[in-house]
Amino acid sequence: MSCNVSFLGLGVMGYPMAGHLARAGHAVTVYNRSPARAQQWVDEFGGGAASSPAKAAESAELVFCCVGNDADLRAVTLGDQGAFARMRPGAVFIDHTTTSAEVARELHAEAQRRGLSFIDAPVSGGQAGAEKGQLTVMIGGDEDAVTRAAPLIGCYARMQARLGEAGAGQLAKMVNQICIAGLVQALAEALNFADRAGLDAQAVIDVISKGAAQSWQMDNRAGTMIEGRFDFGFAVDWMRKDLGYVLSEARRNGAHLPVTALVDQFYSEVQALGGSRWDTSSLIVPLRKMAKRV
Repeated sequence: MSCNVSFLGLGVMGYPMAGHLARAGHAVTVYNRSPARAQQWVDEFGGGAASSPAKAAESAELVFCCVGNDADLRAVTLGDQGAFARMRPGAVFIDHTTTSAEVARELHAEAQRRGLSFIDAPVSGGQAGAEKGQLTVMIGGDEDAVTRAAPLIGCYARMQARLGEAGAGQLAKMVNQICIAGLVQALAEALNFADRAGLDAQAVIDVISKGAAQSWQMDNRAGTMIEGRFDFGFAVDWMRKDLGYVLSEARRNGAHLPVTALVDQFYSEVQALGGSRWDTSSLIVPLRKMAKRV
């Protein structure tokens, strides 16, 4: 059945995600801080654009969101122009932003106070996954709200799962980022080692990718890392933002994350080299620079 929905935030993830909702037959109203971007989306997919989160949300049964960080999320939900101010009683807010678990719990409580529902539903799969409708969605929140949102999330997800109460989705996304950080650093070190050892790195990858060392990062990023191309999606700035949430949560819950903390510092080196907008596989760049100095 067609629903009236709104989508807040039309970045590289939100733009195609909102498009999948429109293509599935839902009536979508969008909001973006840059009105030109919202108009571009309307020109491509139809629907309507609103001048504020509040106006976008006022007639929606479900409000979707994918913005940048905790502060951005609070900006589009709270205050006179925030979505919560105009959402109808019983409406569901689905947040796809990667944030802290703390802000997810805060907004869940505020939504409940207003007679609304809020679920945290960060995604994995990057820009390509969003465009192809093949995202993985990790969800925290009340079971009834998650059940209502599930069919629409299915418009752009190949996998979605409720993992617990409010904040559980964000905690699961932190687990995801911990895994990725370690894998990319290991791949960067392996490729640099192969080069220093005089091996054909691509030939080595072709062999070991058929064995126990295989990973998504190896399959999709090893070749471009060898070529020195780093314009394939998730930027270093965003990864450091995510790892900041991870390390903060670890300090709170007592988890020991020595590798993650170290990789976060390596990403700071990439930033210092001008790679803030390079993708996360650029961890190999500082290693190559160190090799040249030896």
